[in-house]
Amino acid sequence: MDAIQALSQIEEQREFEFTNKDFNYIQEFMLRETGISLSERKNSMVYGRLARRLRRMGLDNFRDYFDCVERDLDERVAFINALTTNKTQFFREKHHFDFLANTLVMKWKQQKKRRIRIWSAGCSTGEEPYTIASTLAACGVLTPNYDCKILATDLDTQVLEVARNGTYGIDAMKAIPDKMLRHGFIRGKGKKQELLKVKPLLQQAITFKQLNLMGSWPHKGPLDAIFCRNVMIYFEKDVQQKLIQRYWEKLGSGGILFIGHSESIGQMGSQFENLGQTMFRKP
Repeated sequence: MDAIQALSQIEEQREFEFTNKDFNYIQEFMLRETGISLSERKNSMVYGRLARRLRRMGLDNFRDYFDCVERDLDERVAFINALTTNKTQFFREKHHFDFLANTLVMKWKQQKKRRIRIWSAGCSTGEEPYTIASTLAACGVLTPNYDCKILATDLDTQVLEVARNGTYGIDAMKAIPDKMLRHGFIRGKGKKQELLKVKPLLQQAITFKQLNLMGSWPHKGPLDAIFCRNVMIYFEKDVQQKLIQRYWEKLGSGGILFIGHSESIGQMGSQFENLGQTMFRKP
């Protein structure tokens, strides 16, 4: 069976008609509104996620659903949420947090720096900003002696609610070093023994906010570190370059940009000092 026949069989089995025109509309909408580029190989994923929206709303075709998206702001948010991929874990790419603890925090202490501002851009369900906060807590930075704030943003409002709640499955413990676990997390008891809860100390250091990277940014003053990891892979190359330029502008002198292992900063490389392991310092 060739690829065309296989695709034809899949389309015949679909509950709702889903044409190339429908998929093109979704591609154009997501690129225009979020900067996210959906490749042709995402066709089945897109159909599966949006078909659930059609069932929930009692609709029988995509054209009527797109009309709802255009006129209803809440459904527009749900539409974007459904198509936003959110995969993350605690201490993902651990070398970034080792650098934060062993190099950045040590430097801040030597400089007697008290004001610290960090941005987790594309924070998903919160594992990244809580990892940052637990690292800072273990280093003694989340104390009244420091003015330390972490902004955590994402396009998806649903994952932000999970992040604000700060409750995870007990399996998440496996990725968290013992020192950070003690400083930042509590294991549930009794009926909640299979849950892991973030301590208030970490939650108080973080502000979770819905933000479209293609829109305006709310920061006041320079940032000391920006974590934007495994986010730019969903954008076109020219959009990636514009984002990196804006990150450079937001970073203070000596500020660090952390990106994902499969990402690069392209033409903006001349504006940063490459520290290796996808870490870049603004001179």
